[in-house]
Amino acid sequence: MKIKQNKISTLLDALPYIKQFYGKTIVIKYGGSAQTDEKLKQKFALDISLLVLVGIRPVIVHGGGAKISSMLEALDIKSSFVNGHRVTCKQSMKIVEMVLSGSVNKEITSLLNYHDVKAIGISGKDSNLIKATAKDNSVYGFTGDITDIDNKVIDNLLFDGFVPVVAPIGYSGELSHPGFNINADKVASQIAIAIKADKVLFLTDTKGVLDKDGKLLNSLDKQDVQNYKKDGTIAGGMIPKVDSCIEAIYGGVNKAHIIDGRVEHSILLELFTSDGVGTQFLKR
Repeated sequence: MKIKQNKISTLLDALPYIKQFYGKTIVIKYGGSAQTDEKLKQKFALDISLLVLVGIRPVIVHGGGAKISSMLEALDIKSSFVNGHRVTCKQSMKIVEMVLSGSVNKEITSLLNYHDVKAIGISGKDSNLIKATAKDNSVYGFTGDITDIDNKVIDNLLFDGFVPVVAPIGYSGELSHPGFNINADKVASQIAIAIKADKVLFLTDTKGVLDKDGKLLNSLDKQDVQNYKKDGTIAGGMIPKVDSCIEAIYGGVNKAHIIDGRVEHSILLELFTSDGVGTQFLKR
């Protein structure tokens, strides 16, 4: 009986948050172990299914860096990173699109559909959803910067009851151009801004943003991020994540969070508990 009462108590504790987020749009950047570990993949799909059932409108933006690196290595195509961004040559761009749009995107969509989520997979090329140009005057090759997000594409899919699953490939506007590989964190941030999302969550393989002693930083603002980047606390692949969080909250998104995707049901823990998990970013 006590176990049953605890279950009821948990549901009642979550109720205010379910009411708070009912009808709201939440963008989720899906990456790290949550995207590769079979058990975590199933838990993620169940989380999304529950969000939809309680009236929340999720939009998923996925990465696929590990699979891209693996495929490039198998094909003996060299790859490098600068400040957390992949340098993408024309040859590797074809592999990037094949992996992201053709493999990863459809795997996620199929998984969600299996769990009765009405998911549809698209890339930034579809209906010119994400327009992009070469990042830093082509220093990064075919890695791109976003110039425009057509919010109507996502809004229409949400209105029709779909959960959009977005591959971070940008449309160049040029005939026969292979398109651009765009950092998925940036795509999640820009889509969240464009569709006026209430929150954006970034799933990654750390507890959140950590200080130099490895302790979790629960809450950060713009000045905090600048200071931590300056002293090297925030470095490498964490840079585009925190930059995307700051970009989102200054673009009109209520809150941004970096959470541990290795923790089962971390999305639900963040949304439906008072303590939350990970690092939240606030505009102060």
